Amino acid sequence: MAYVAKALVLRDGDRERLEALTRGKSVSATTAARARTVLLAADGLPNVEIERLIGSTRPTVLKWRKRYAEGGVAALADSPRPGKEPVIDELALVVETLANDGKPPAELGISHWSARSMAAWFGASFSSVSRIWRKWNIAPHRIETFKFSTDPQLEAKLRDVVGLYMSPPENAVVVSIDEKSQIQALERTRPDQPLSPGHASQRTHDYKRNGTTTLFAALDVLTGKISADACYQRHTNAEFVDFLGQVAAAHPDVELHVVCDNYATHKHQNVKDWLAANPRVTLHFTPTSCSWLNMVEIFFGLITRQAIRRGSFASVSDLEAAIRTYIDHYNESDHPFRWVKTADYLLGKIKRKRTINR
Repeated sequence: MAYVAKALVLRDGDRERLEALTRGKSVSATTAARARTVLLAADGLPNVEIERLIGSTRPTVLKWRKRYAEGGVAALADSPRPGKEPVIDELALVVETLANDGKPPAELGISHWSARSMAAWFGASFSSVSRIWRKWNIAPHRIETFKFSTDPQLEAKLRDVVGLYMSPPENAVVVSIDEKSQIQALERTRPDQPLSPGHASQRTHDYKRNGTTTLFAALDVLTGKISADACYQRHTNAEFVDFLGQVAAAHPDVELHVVCDNYATHKHQNVKDWLAANPRVTLHFTPTSCSWLNMVEIFFGLITRQAIRRGSFASVSDLEAAIRTYIDHYNESDHPFRWVKTADYLLGKIKRKRTINR
């Protein structure tokens, strides 16, 4: 190809292809710049002006004019790099990662693999190890905790609670209740540094502890709303009986099934006496060490993250007011939590976990 009036002559149909390269979202910025260089050269702009518009240098502009003239659009791609491309045995890397239950050799003195430590041990690059781990869905840096239930009635209680969630009795209401105890009214002694572009909000470690409170909450399983709540300075059987009265008052004249945990307060004689006087209310207990079966725990996680953990409260009353404001706003929209795991699935998973850990 030859230059005509200092303009680069494009092949038939190449202008559309080059313009597409400058606009493509999946095209690298480098390739787009090369395509734009060729287009500007084809429009007759002098090399000095192309350098200014692209933010490049004269040798680079001349290089891509020449590359296009000799090979067309395909020549704008990166040339193969010299040397033999390294080959990594992916399976060997995966086996090395999972060997010895995923624990690194003792001589390294580390508790778990990181991409960098594995790269140094295996003789590969950090990026290669990361890529292979992502491909095989391996994440040595993550760990999940669990606890085995020792409840002799594990299966019966689990089936009872899950059955209430997935197949509630007709013409009855199912609520999940629990208490979140020892919520601290922490007051930050210095104001938070505000959020700004490029900078996260910041705060000091300094705080003043202004007391604690305990939140009792009842989650209506059907609607997802908090059907009753109360804040108490203590959480004894007396407070629990009082709260049961509030829950019952929130759902009058219906059969009421209440899911709660095995906390001793919930089985106190005063509670049994109250239940005897209110036969339409039935308590259902989650198995020991299975608080995750209590659906209201999901709500406690939400209010902790969104209202309590980062709040600053000058008094316990301020904390309790913030809790009630959050609950009022939370109840403005329906957002029920749908239980999807059957009792057979959960029991099978527990059995497999126990088998592995023998």
